Amino acid sequence: MKKIPWQDQILMIPGPTPVSSQALLAAAQPMMNHRSSDFKKMMEEIESGLKQVFQTQSSVMVLTTSGTGAMEACIVNLLSPGDKILACPNGVFGERFIKIAKAYQANVEILESPLGQGVDPEKLKNRLKEDSKQEFKAILITHNETSTGVENNLKLLSSARGNHPALMVVDSVSALGASELKMDEWKLDAVASASQKALMAPPGLAFVAFSERAWEAAKSSKMPKFYFDLPMAREFQSKGETPFTPALPVLYALQVSLRSLMDEGLDSSFSRHKRMAELIQTSLGKMGLKLFAHPEYRSKTLTTIEIPAGVDVKKLREMMRNQYGIVIAGGQGSLTDKIFRIGHMGCVGEKELLYTISSLGKTLQELGFNANTQEALKPFEASSLASIHH
Repeated sequence: MKKIPWQDQILMIPGPTPVSSQALLAAAQPMMNHRSSDFKKMMEEIESGLKQVFQTQSSVMVLTTSGTGAMEACIVNLLSPGDKILACPNGVFGERFIKIAKAYQANVEILESPLGQGVDPEKLKNRLKEDSKQEFKAILITHNETSTGVENNLKLLSSARGNHPALMVVDSVSALGASELKMDEWKLDAVASASQKALMAPPGLAFVAFSERAWEAAKSSKMPKFYFDLPMAREFQSKGETPFTPALPVLYALQVSLRSLMDEGLDSSFSRHKRMAELIQTSLGKMGLKLFAHPEYRSKTLTTIEIPAGVDVKKLREMMRNQYGIVIAGGQGSLTDKIFRIGHMGCVGEKELLYTISSLGKTLQELGFNANTQEALKPFEASSLASIHH
């Protein structure tokens, strides 16, 4: 069978996610002078849109880097070597936050959570109560952990902090724009995100927003920094510039995608992602598959599925890609041979979900698993797209 070229494949992975044709066309525009009035006008519109998405009055720094760069920027601008941090990982990306902090010689304590579950607010509350000397300078939280398909409840976790002065530092790379995040109202001190997930733009840009408390902490930070010097970035951005040459094509695409998100409305985007998650998770259950993440914490942007006994996940992904043009993800870390992952964020709708479910059922049947594809497609029957699979 002839392989489907990558240009015609559908990305159903944690990122990068599909980008609209309008955003792709925008990225193909000529380059502009990034010290010009036209650039300033574009940056002002982009920051205004980002502030709405972050739900903050604070500045949102736009960096030419990946989401990991935004995470590093939070660490190096808020802390000093030797500072005590409470990290709350529940997967690979929470562990990455820890690795960054340790690379800069922070003193990291880990509050463990079982894989597939979120951080328990009571557990966090109790540990902070035990910190009678209030030594923790920061709490590291992953809003949405794509390695396990788990979304943490930021509102409850921030509330669990109580009066402890530790900064709440959040990686919302794979949740911002898809799941509610009220930075100011929930008193989050630092939030990091990136362009290539629910914000529906190509990879290459990352974003960091600081509370006033965080900007105060940045004044005394002693960790080394140059490219990720956020006070410098804020100074340039106040003039409608960036300190260094930005990823212009990604900015062009982001401008279009933010306009689209603003036209849709944040509440509508949250509802859409919730609906897509419920649809695919219900469908997978009816197919006879077992979901990995605990029901209380299931992500709205990605679903993790346990690999059925006897199924070669490498072969499953290869067949899905080559025969049907659908790219799904395998597991990471200790879950490499235990789960596979299907992303459903950004420019993904019922049509893509329906095709993915139909193709997954056929592929699993070929691999010897008795997938109940007919039952799996029933949740789509109320949709006008249901006829696609016939």
